[in-house]
Amino acid sequence: MAITLSSSSDLLHFLPATSDPPYDLVKTHPSLVQLTKCKHIKHFKQIHSHFIKFGLHNTQFALSKLLDFCAVSPYGSLTYASSIFDSIENPNHVVYNTMIRGCSLSSFPNLSLHFYTNMLFFGLQPNSYTFPFVLKSCSNLITACTGKQVHGHVFKFGLENDVYVHSSIINMYARHGSLDDARKVFDKSGFRDVVSFTALIAGYVSGGFVDKARELFDEVPDRDVVSWNAMISGYAQIGRHNEALDLFEEMRRMKINPDTSTLLSVLSACAHTGGIETGDWVRAWIGENGLDSNTQLVNAMIDMYAKCGDLGVARKLFDEMPDRDLVSWNVMIGGYTHMSEYKNALEVFRRMQMKGIKPNDVTLLNIIPACANLGALDLGKWIHVYIEKNYPNFPNGTLWTSLVNMYAKCGNIEAAEQIFNNMEIKSLASWNAMISGLAMHGHAIKAIRFFSEMAKEGFKPDEITFVGVLTACCHAGLVNLGRGFFNLMVHDYNMSPQLQHYGCMIDLLGRAGFLDEAMLLIEKMKIEPDGAIWGSILSACKNYKILKLAEYASKKLFELEPNNPGAYIILSNLYAHFEKWDDVARIRTLINDEGMKKIPGSTSIEIDGFVHEFLVSDRKHPKSLEIYRMLEEVDRRLEKAGHENDTSEVYYDVDEELKEGVLCEHSEKVAIAYGLLSTKAGTTLRIVKNLRVCANCHSATKLISKIFDREIVARDRSRFHHFKDGSCSCMDYW
Repeated sequence: MAITLSSSSDLLHFLPATSDPPYDLVKTHPSLVQLTKCKHIKHFKQIHSHFIKFGLHNTQFALSKLLDFCAVSPYGSLTYASSIFDSIENPNHVVYNTMIRGCSLSSFPNLSLHFYTNMLFFGLQPNSYTFPFVLKSCSNLITACTGKQVHGHVFKFGLENDVYVHSSIINMYARHGSLDDARKVFDKSGFRDVVSFTALIAGYVSGGFVDKARELFDEVPDRDVVSWNAMISGYAQIGRHNEALDLFEEMRRMKINPDTSTLLSVLSACAHTGGIETGDWVRAWIGENGLDSNTQLVNAMIDMYAKCGDLGVARKLFDEMPDRDLVSWNVMIGGYTHMSEYKNALEVFRRMQMKGIKPNDVTLLNIIPACANLGALDLGKWIHVYIEKNYPNFPNGTLWTSLVNMYAKCGNIEAAEQIFNNMEIKSLASWNAMISGLAMHGHAIKAIRFFSEMAKEGFKPDEITFVGVLTACCHAGLVNLGRGFFNLMVHDYNMSPQLQHYGCMIDLLGRAGFLDEAMLLIEKMKIEPDGAIWGSILSACKNYKILKLAEYASKKLFELEPNNPGAYIILSNLYAHFEKWDDVARIRTLINDEGMKKIPGSTSIEIDGFVHEFLVSDRKHPKSLEIYRMLEEVDRRLEKAGHENDTSEVYYDVDEELKEGVLCEHSEKVAIAYGLLSTKAGTTLRIVKNLRVCANCHSATKLISKIFDREIVARDRSRFHHFKDGSCSCMDYW
């Protein structure tokens, strides 16, 4: 009976099991074609079963393709590759070299040496494809001893003049820090090819000798893109980003096309220097050369544009990506966090969750600050649970320190302290987070006690620590203790005070009325005072009604921040207090002529995991009608309780009735009304305001906490206020 064979697979099926199928039939077999498209180990196992079914497993060529996928492909499995290798009766050079290469790329490079020694034992002589990967594995071992032995084998088998083997020897010595040995190999061989030069340059770069690498780079004949990459990445890795970009410009002038490695280093340098023009060129080049589907490059572009402040382009690139990986989500979230666009960071994180993508530690370290700055406590709690489940032993406690900071900034200082106390290994950063958190909440004495405990534990305080304790003293009015810590920092720890330290001290002295001492400290400063320092003096002048010094501080502020209307408004109100109406009119005209606008006050509140943000008199919220009905009820009850609006801080030439209306619709009151409307009785309300809470809202919120029997935790620009039963934790000192 005649049999009709319709394909090469049919022919292979009817060949004897011991036959080696014709090469032309094997290379075009459908199973081999499927192997080139495989992206999952389960799919690979199905293909492997087809290889066995059709007799392909009897050919060294087909087996080498199976091994190549398993050992080298990112979708493979080295363990499975080993099982295939063990099934081969007489492995040849190709099979051994594939296994050696796979092991060199894995987390177990020493296995390469196992296959190499077996290869020698069975009488197979290593070739120029064997040694580069054996030497690569030696580079990842603890010492260079094994590498030196392999170097001897290179001479034994007469391969010392092979360019790739030679460069691998140089790289192996360089990776172990044996730069003298690497240089000897380079000099003695007589090789002056670009590959050997590049290997030595990379060695100098990895050893931190970038200037020496540059000298060698200038000697390279006919530099290729790899040698340029070695220098550009070297500069980028040690933070000499401008030199990396200069070298890239030189490379472009020489008309050498960059590759992926070049572009990644250049984009990183652009991100650090704000070099958006070079970044634009790279983006255009990527598009023109069809690399815009390269996920790694697009991720680097998103990161670059985000860090350069162009979040619009970054988001466009992100939204247009056909295949996002975890890094894509991380750089977009990190970009928003870096630029303080925390709401957008949370929005992207929620989209990521909806897509079912699991966050990693990088995601969490990017999203926790967003939760902290928005007061998104519910989401922060979810992240806390996720970390406990997935990263209980995260190294250095970085995630735990971030959680301490997040809970403190979200108003739950008790939870922050609990996490801190449960940390097995505390770092200086974790102590600083706890001290700063206690300071923000007005727990000055406790913050100072933590400072003492930290010193007993052997931690040396840094500049951030002293900002924390000085802030604690400032918020509690502890002038003598503040003076003591400032002197301790300067005289005992030999630290030069920075602007933040001076700012804390001057604010502390100004609030307490020691304005002469504050001005004396400004005169002694070795650095120029900034706007925050003169703002503290001006605020103190407003509180103590000191006009002459207020005029001087205002003049300094006008020079430093000419477009900030805050100083003009304070000075105008002081002039009004002293009935200097011509000066009031002059300041008001100046504000109008310059087109200055006050930073709008905004307050956010988290309800059921979503952050809602309100501006003064905000009516954009979907529940605006219900909110303002609740606000009317709040004002009615406040009036019944005897609350009178203090209009002294509202612009003086505004109609008195309008002043009252503006105060009643301040953003924090709108947010509180929404909180009362949206939560059950007794639920704690937590709000975050971008500016300092005004005196009127402060007194109103105290009464609201009593009238509605709610605890209200409010974070303003500099501290926390815990309102409960008609009083505030700040004791009206803020």
